[in-house]
Amino acid sequence: MSNYAIGDLQGCYEELQQLLTRIDFDKKKDVLWFCGDLVNRGSDSLNCLLYLHSIKDNCRIVLGNHDLHLIAVSDSIRKINEKDTFQDVLESPKRKILIEWLKSQPLHSIERINTNKGVKEYVMTHAGIPPHWSKDDLIRNSHKLGQSLQNENSSYFLNYVFGNEPNHPDKCVTTEEKMRLNLNYLTRMRFYNSDGSIDLKYKGKIETAPSNLKPWFEYKLKILNENTHLLFGHWAALDGFTGKENITALDTGCAWGNKLTAMRLEDLSMFSCDKLN
Repeated sequence: MSNYAIGDLQGCYEELQQLLTRIDFDKKKDVLWFCGDLVNRGSDSLNCLLYLHSIKDNCRIVLGNHDLHLIAVSDSIRKINEKDTFQDVLESPKRKILIEWLKSQPLHSIERINTNKGVKEYVMTHAGIPPHWSKDDLIRNSHKLGQSLQNENSSYFLNYVFGNEPNHPDKCVTTEEKMRLNLNYLTRMRFYNSDGSIDLKYKGKIETAPSNLKPWFEYKLKILNENTHLLFGHWAALDGFTGKENITALDTGCAWGNKLTAMRLEDLSMFSCDKLN
């Protein structure tokens, strides 16, 4: 049995199939970890969802910002925009099944795995984990968000949870504002300002970032210990590089013409497939 953590799919179905062939994926025993953004920007969001739903017992999935956007569009909370490429999902006769399945997916995943260097605890979210959160903070805040999405009144949650403000815990007044900030931490975070607020505008490379911005993983992270390994996607401009032995960026920009990447968690071996078309 092997565990493979895979970067942002974003509708790249053919590349996923080639990557699974490359790793010799065996659905009788192997487990695939997906760090979110299963849909959008690529050309085949529907087949990505249909395939993952068909092997759902082999998958550990966390939701990303594009997945949440699809859910909100499907539920008539948000409007589709000209850059979205998930119309195939919206028009599918299986749309309701797939959207309800997406709603049931968590915003974090934690599991202890036997590796060639002993037992490691892998923690996966889509965008990362804010420096001031402990493991208990992550579990509590993530579960609260997930429960709100799965609630029968999820439309209320989806109506208030999108937005850039507040960008600092001290600016949160209402429960809704705290939920919005926590969701942004888990699904949209890249940089922090020097005042401890998150910046949701700059999306580029670290070396060209404004001087007041610093990547979240460059701070002292409360959740980290010697046996913890963090997995995240969302940030294609990193090209898989964080400079940290125990923090792995999985998004290598397949939807943008680069490649789809998987890491075998037992030994950190990397596998990739170039963008096909």
